[in-house]
Amino acid sequence: MEKNELLFDNSKKFIELGYNIAYYRKHAKLTQEELAERLNISRQHLGAIEAPNIVRAVSLDLLFNIAAVLNIDAYKLLQFNKETV
Repeated sequence: MEKNELLFDNSKKFIELGYNIAYYRKHAKLTQEELAERLNISRQHLGAIEAPNIVRAVSLDLLFNIAAVLNIDAYKLLQFNKETV
């Protein structure tokens, strides 16, 4: 490894993002099926994003769409518990 090369592990952040999506989805009184349908993705894909034991990367495009459907600012999905990330 080069001296200037950094190693990044964002797995905890993706897990925390999944928790946040699930929290705001439930707050909006939507099921995974309903949110997935509005996002034009499968329920299985959304379930994998929200699952705490699966690290599933999310595009910014999908993140912005989730925030729009949930009627929240996108930054709220990226507010992480500092103790876990």
